[in-house]
Amino acid sequence: MRILLTNDDGINAPGLNVLERIARQFSDDVWICAPSEEQSGAGHSLTLTRPVRLYKHAERRFSVSGTPTDALTMGIKKVLPAPPDLILSGVNRGANLGDDVTYSGTVSAAIEGALAGVRSIAFSQVYSKEGMGDDVSFAAAEEWGPKLLKSLIDAPFAPRTLVNVNFPALAANEVKGIRAVRQGFHDYARGSVVEGTDPRGYRYFWFGLDGIEHTPGHDSDLEAIADGYVSVTPLQLDLTHDASLAMLKERFA
Repeated sequence: MRILLTNDDGINAPGLNVLERIARQFSDDVWICAPSEEQSGAGHSLTLTRPVRLYKHAERRFSVSGTPTDALTMGIKKVLPAPPDLILSGVNRGANLGDDVTYSGTVSAAIEGALAGVRSIAFSQVYSKEGMGDDVSFAAAEEWGPKLLKSLIDAPFAPRTLVNVNFPALAANEVKGIRAVRQGFHDYARGSVVEGTDPRGYRYFWFGLDGIEHTPGHDSDLEAIADGYVSVTPLQLDLTHDASLAMLKERFA
């Protein structure tokens, strides 16, 4: 089985090393094509206004001067000798829960894989507080990633779908299990804009996110993580709202 790995934290991210160790438990044919630098929050963006560069670091390890979507596209079309059987994206440093998946480069790389017709899974490691930097522990992902992938690797994925996985911010032995849940939704007002002044005296703004809130009793990824479980959420690429489509068809009949 040929496995292609990518991420949005960049080719040197520790989470990518974790993902490689997970993948090598299932195959020796593992390839990496990731962004050269961190691309968190890049979403499903594609570089169109400048050339993209491809860098070779080792026999099956490459990076791309662009977004996660660029890296995944280059991996499939220019790096691999044949299409992959499986695409794994991550392990992201930080959660990709609820509607944050729309911002996520990690999830978007898996979206691009699903568009290419390849089974694709996104992995993210939640951490407990802001400002942890490189101190984020990937222990839960390292321990539970292979267990989860063993169940998903031959699962029947519907066309144009992918799976989004989040590991809770717990020690591996404290994780309670795995839950298949739906996508949750955040309160949009939780976002913050931090203002400061640079050394030259000019104002700058830094976008941030406040703590993740959740609503107990709802069967979503937010609650699964809050309860100490690994969350597994199937996502679809068809964003059509069928009920509204029926209404609009009536109006324009």
